[in-house]
Formats: sequence, structure tokens, C-alpha cells
Amino acid sequence: MTAEQFLSYFGPQRFIKELRARSKDGVLSELTRVLANDGDIRDPSLLLEMIRRRESLGSTGLGNGVAVPHGRSTAATRTKVVFACSKRGIEFDAPDGAPCRIFFLIVAPYEDHRHEYLPLLGKIVETVSEESSRQKLLGVETFEEFAEAMREAFRE
Repeated sequence: MTAEQFLSYFGPQRFIKELRARSKDGVLSELTRVLANDGDIRDPSLLLEMIRRRESLGSTGLGNGVAVPHGRSTAATRTKVVFACSKRGIEFDAPDGAPCRIFFLIVAPYEDHRHEYLPLLGKIVETVSEESSRQKLLGVETFEEFAEAMREAFRE
């Protein structure tokens, strides 16, 4: 997967510089609301219900200040990703107990015929495993800066 292929799942309308939410459920709601404005989401309430159910199975907080809520849903017609930050951090039941500051919400169609979902999830996890990538992501102010930080991560 190239950087440009990776970035095709994102967009300026799915970039949140600073989350308003202060709780885990608030984050899930805010992230799914961003997707609700997307024409590829049929039923935003169904999408939020799916994300909440997935989270109840086990936290998608990875540790090191990162959470990647994700899932497949009949509400989605295409795979999409929302990127968001929280400077103050939000408790997300991460295994290291640290609050999460970097969030990626991945939503894919229930039937992922293009097999995009798992490779995309894997690439995000690989990228945020690097401290330098996390620090760059925490400093982005615009979608363009986010895209450049991701391109740099792909070059490393």
C-alpha cells in the first residue's frame, strides 16, 4: 500500500484537529457524527450502535495514547477513516492505562469485497507504533499537515 492509496481513505471533512468529547462514548459519537455527513453512510445511528458494540467486546485503545475504534457495518458503502486528536487525552481503557490522544475511526462495509479493512487497520497500527509518527500526528493543525505526516511515515 502506497501513501497515496492509504490517504485515499481520509479526507479534510474527516479530520478533527481537536475533539470536543471528554469521554469514550463521546469520542465514538463525535467520530461517527463526522461520518454521518458522508454520502457513503446510510444510517449513522446504526453505525454508532455497531461501533459501541464492537467497543464493548474489548477496548480499541492500543496504548501509547492511540485508539483505533473500527468495525464493519451495513451502514457503510465504502471504507472510510476519520482522524482526530485530543490534546488533553481521553480515558479509553487502553492496556497501558494512559489516556488516548490520537484516534482513527475505521468503518468498512459489512461485505469487504475489496479486502481493504484489515490491511488498512494493520497499516495504521504499524504507523502509530513509531514514537516519531505519534509526535508528528499530535502536532498537525490541518488535513494537509496530517497527509504530509503520513507520507513521511511511509518513507521511514
